[in-house]
Amino acid sequence: MAPREVRKSRELKFTAAAFQNPLTELQEQVAHVSSFLQREHKTVYTLSELRTEEIAMKVLFLSITCVLLTTLAAFAQAPAVTASPNTVFAGADGKFEAAADTALVQFNITGQAETAKEAYDAVSKQAEQVRQIMRNNGIDPKTANISSYSIQPMYDWKTAKRKLVGYQATTNVSLKVKDFLKIGPITQQLADTAVSESQSISYTLDNMDDAKTKAVEDAYRRARSAADSVARAAGRSVGELSYASVDTFENIRPVPIMARAMAMKAEAAPAPTEEFTPQSVNVTAHVNALFTLK
Repeated sequence: MAPREVRKSRELKFTAAAFQNPLTELQEQVAHVSSFLQREHKTVYTLSELRTEEIAMKVLFLSITCVLLTTLAAFAQAPAVTASPNTVFAGADGKFEAAADTALVQFNITGQAETAKEAYDAVSKQAEQVRQIMRNNGIDPKTANISSYSIQPMYDWKTAKRKLVGYQATTNVSLKVKDFLKIGPITQQLADTAVSESQSISYTLDNMDDAKTKAVEDAYRRARSAADSVARAAGRSVGELSYASVDTFENIRPVPIMARAMAMKAEAAPAPTEEFTPQSVNVTAHVNALFTLK
């Protein structure tokens, strides 16, 4: 069956074939729009009218081009599947939600000094304080991960010629905590010792792969159900799966905690996370599936 043509006006037309070769078709449509605008707006009498007409043409041209690009981008999210006769294509979203079982505490350790060696020694001393905090809370320091380490010169830019005033060493640390009751004391102690400029906490699942699998299974069930509905309406039945594509997404949102602000609070103040329930972790998946028809 030939693709059904959709007419936007007497001069402009877009067909379903535009999505088979988006780049080539887009170029043709843009050229067609340009030609149309030139034909429809070729009578100009004054310089003022010319400028007004040119602005109007440019705005209209850009608007139609943006619509074309947006439409093509939306269709580009779906995979390019050549549907054979006696097949049905269906896409669906699925999800899996569970209570978080792991907290990821992330913070940096920063030290400044006049020389690079002194900045390094300052960070090393603060890192030992962090290790002691972990031991005090029953956590093995070896479970912490270092994602990066850097040492950079510091300059005074107030003068015409920059002046070296010292060095700053920084290392980023991440720590997984299973016992949520330890999060408050750890973050508070890190703030009290002033070893970290900032902290963040995000809640996640220890076995994220299993959660993604369950979300994919839910999406597939929904896609299969949609395909069954179409087949029944046509007096057919769904056969074997001949093609599928899968995408998964997770919503881990870190919660920043300003360490310096925490250190200024009274010691008796409750931890920011005390008596609050961590947000559930949502994992979503999208499945596109092509089935044969019986």
